[in-house]
Amino acid sequence: MSTIALGLAAVGRPAYITLGRAADLGDARDVEAMQARAHALLDAAWTAGVRWFDAARSYGRAEEFLASWLRERRVPTGAVTVSSKWGYAYTGGWRMDAAEHEVKDLSAAQLARQWPQTRSLLGPWLDIYEIHSATVDSGVLDDPEVAAGLDRVRAAGVQVGLSVTGPRQGDTIDRAITVGGYDWVQATWNLLEPSAGPALARAKAAGMGVMVKEGVANGRLTAHGRPPEPVAAAARERGVGVDAIALAAALAQPWSDVVLSGAVNDEQLASNLVAGGVAWDDELAALVGPLAEEPEAYWSTRSGLAWS
Repeated sequence: MSTIALGLAAVGRPAYITLGRAADLGDARDVEAMQARAHALLDAAWTAGVRWFDAARSYGRAEEFLASWLRERRVPTGAVTVSSKWGYAYTGGWRMDAAEHEVKDLSAAQLARQWPQTRSLLGPWLDIYEIHSATVDSGVLDDPEVAAGLDRVRAAGVQVGLSVTGPRQGDTIDRAITVGGYDWVQATWNLLEPSAGPALARAKAAGMGVMVKEGVANGRLTAHGRPPEPVAAAARERGVGVDAIALAAALAQPWSDVVLSGAVNDEQLASNLVAGGVAWDDELAALVGPLAEEPEAYWSTRSGLAWS
């Protein structure tokens, strides 16, 4: 059975590209307020049985917030699974109106800088370290210096993975399968953008674990967006949120191991977790496919979402 994990992209920095975030998160965006929110959300997730937490170097202070929570709550190593990523640097300066919020650099030098930073914060809790938003065009999967750096990560007892992005996610996944040595892949898959599904099935068959990110399409498959009427109708009939239907779709995929919730508050997390109890039936299965947008159109829309 797939499990739901908590992704910290939206609670580690003041701005992110999730629809409705201003209403869900509120106006208090200073470091202390965001840390308190992150800790409260992690407490709620722990109480609800969530035991997997996902961060990244570029998620502002997400790694720091997670690390302080793990230490303050004295969470035993082995009691949780922690994954994080390298490749982007947070450059937003803790400003909502920053000209740029993150910068991508998938070089060996970036890995050499960021790996010790992540390791010093998350230490013995870190289980998986991923390339952040790898693409075929970036060349990161064929860079021998990056490969050597990832060997050092493995030597430290940490599994290696990659997250993928863009309309050619499938090509990147297939290249990772060919290159070999990757334990996990994290990909965008949702009812609007399911194109990576066949490649994720191949990754699963090759022995890789599969994490699903952006299952609610950055808020488009929630009440804050304009969800397709078939999804909204299915949610009404079952007395759950649109988000629960969207995440249930990801949980139901036979290649899916972990589905990330991007919740920013307790109520949103609780609504997301309802997905685990949604009975997957033929009516819901029929939603997968017909609602899909062309990948290029989907990713163009995503790139136009405002940071809020």
